[in-house]
Amino acid sequence: MQKMWRWVLYLLMIFLTMSSSVESQGIYNLTFSEIEKAKAIYDDPKPLYQVLSHKKVLPPEVYSKVTFDPEAMKKLWAEVVGFKAPDQVGKIAPEIKPGIYNYKDKDKYPFKELMIPYFYNQFRAPGPPLMGTYSNIKVIPTRQYYWALPIAEATKKNMGKTKLDNKGYLIYDTYESGIPFPRPEGPFKAQQIVYNWEKRYVNGESFFYMSKAYGYPKSLREDFDMLMVAKGMKLEGRVILDPKGWFDDRAKKNKEGRTFMSETLSPRDIFGNVILWVSYNDPDKYDLFLMYINALRRIRKLSTTDTQDPMAGQDLIYDDGDAFIQKLTPNRYPYKFEVIAEREYLLPAYTVDYAEYTNSKTKEFVDWEFERRPMYVVKLTQLDKNYVYGHRILYFDKETCILVFTEGYDQKGRLYRTGLFRNVFHPDQGMFYFSDLLAQDHIDLHSTWQRVYIVPAPMLTRDDLSLTAMGKIK
Repeated sequence: MQKMWRWVLYLLMIFLTMSSSVESQGIYNLTFSEIEKAKAIYDDPKPLYQVLSHKKVLPPEVYSKVTFDPEAMKKLWAEVVGFKAPDQVGKIAPEIKPGIYNYKDKDKYPFKELMIPYFYNQFRAPGPPLMGTYSNIKVIPTRQYYWALPIAEATKKNMGKTKLDNKGYLIYDTYESGIPFPRPEGPFKAQQIVYNWEKRYVNGESFFYMSKAYGYPKSLREDFDMLMVAKGMKLEGRVILDPKGWFDDRAKKNKEGRTFMSETLSPRDIFGNVILWVSYNDPDKYDLFLMYINALRRIRKLSTTDTQDPMAGQDLIYDDGDAFIQKLTPNRYPYKFEVIAEREYLLPAYTVDYAEYTNSKTKEFVDWEFERRPMYVVKLTQLDKNYVYGHRILYFDKETCILVFTEGYDQKGRLYRTGLFRNVFHPDQGMFYFSDLLAQDHIDLHSTWQRVYIVPAPMLTRDDLSLTAMGKIK
């Protein structure tokens, strides 16, 4: 009896320690329970980014650093890219007007012409095998999006300065700041589009996020849930937060592009596992990819083969992180790059207030808005048959240069994995932050859905994203 009570007390201590860890991980006194109170994971139509807006969460001195005049941002960004999105769409299936449509309307309107095949197939009655269906969608008028004023100013200032070599790879010393190729063109247009993503400002220049992820087999019953916190910094081309330019001398010396660190808080068997990633601009220098395995108290360095492994419990590989972080290099798993389409598609809109939600019973997405967007479609054909994907199809928003949807095909040409990387847009900041990730395995018929809440975190230092920090489980 005493032995049993010892085990009960031991398990209780583990639970309390873990709960304390979860609730102490936030910045600006944010906790998971506070975020879920603002918007529950299921069946909750409350607008998360109104209930828990950045204006309410951020200290005034931080909020003032990341907000700008929306009209000035709209005007300058349209000048930089040379168009406004509303002027680029409406030519395909013009009879599909703004309004609410049921999946049965697919027989009445040419949605098949206007939607990416994946979204067309998911626009259906809810049910197995994949979660994240849409039985109803709300088509909204196309909006003009834009980047923060300092990003737009840097992009305009440096337009035409960033160069590629004779194979289409970035000459990294020619990039200074901003989006390097706001008007992609020429024989290496596809690579320019991908490099715009590599130099992205999505999530800001220093950020912290808290996320919940769930796994669903084809029965749509949860088989996995995970809590995670993460932080990251753009180490070059900084134009909004101090320090500007290079983050520090180390970043400048090593030509580091960005760094990111995530820590898993649950489930218990992977509690305390930490990933640290540092990207390097040099195409011949492999990115630093470290994993701290808490159960072993050891740090493991991942190779280019390891980064093809699935993330624990999830339906994407490490190279699929942030939609696409695989290093572009002519020597290690190189690609043939092609722009295979430049056209409009109807796809999930950037959310502004995040009022949409997930149905707990059917696992369908409810009240999602869809929007016509001008898009680039880039095909990356893998030239090394040993890589997990034979080719990738990447869908980029033409106005924002953001990668919004990915398809990975195996070496047999079968659709293997897809990733929907949805963002919340903050009009007062001219900034996009991840809001949802839906990763799906189309061979094993498994889905991973992740909801993310992100805040700017200018207080982050190197010490917060370091080898030392990897082993500090709070």
